Amino acid sequence: MIGFLRSTSATASADLVAALRRGLTEAGYTEGQNLAIEYRWAENQGERLPGLVVDLIRRQCAVIIAGGDAVAHIAKAATASIPIVFATGEDPVKVGLVASLNRPGGNLTGISFYNSADLHSKQLEFLREVVPKAAVIGLLVNPTQAAAESQQRDAQVAARALGQQILIVNASSERDFDMAFATLAQQRADALLIAGNALFNGQRDRLVALAARYALPTIYPLREFVAAGGMMNYGGASQTRIDRSASTPVASSGARSPPTCRSLCRPSSSS
Repeated sequence: MIGFLRSTSATASADLVAALRRGLTEAGYTEGQNLAIEYRWAENQGERLPGLVVDLIRRQCAVIIAGGDAVAHIAKAATASIPIVFATGEDPVKVGLVASLNRPGGNLTGISFYNSADLHSKQLEFLREVVPKAAVIGLLVNPTQAAAESQQRDAQVAARALGQQILIVNASSERDFDMAFATLAQQRADALLIAGNALFNGQRDRLVALAARYALPTIYPLREFVAAGGMMNYGGASQTRIDRSASTPVASSGARSPPTCRSLCRPSSSS
């Protein structure tokens, strides 16, 4: 039995669940036949996550798949014996998930899609091609995420290299979205870059609708945003991340041994 934990809702994560099942099937595991999956959803209420992790531990899950950096941190703090698998768009060393990429240590492993300032540089370049006279480009981040500081820093480095002014706007819950976009309009942002995190991915329909309402050219971190009607993305697909994470240590975790010897995968980014 494995546990699948995300900070969002089951509805918002339906595509990820499908990708998880696909990856497990390719590895020889079929839910309901030779594998049971316990799903837990925090419904965008971060305070629920510790209790949900404890519940999965009590149910003696062989592996916990943690969706997002914040979830992985909470799971890491709760258990040192159950293997935890994560997929992240950030540097897992910098955000404190693992000791190193080659030797993660402890009971965490997974996939990193981190591309540092190069990712933000490409995203800004694409936006400037669409809006060549953009004076100000907004950056929407979730300040509660462990990666928020590095996302802001890397974007600022990329913006300086391009001679581009950048406006950072925060949203730590879906209640902040309307104010964030109102601020972007008030500050006359000409385009928007949305940083990757579980909250934004789970609320992609809302964010895409707001960008359309404000007629704000926007580049998103994942393909799922484009599938929801967004303009463009550069950064990969969360379905691919979950698919690949399912086929790494999860499928081979019949025993309850921590994956201390498994190095992290770093697939290349794609648009």
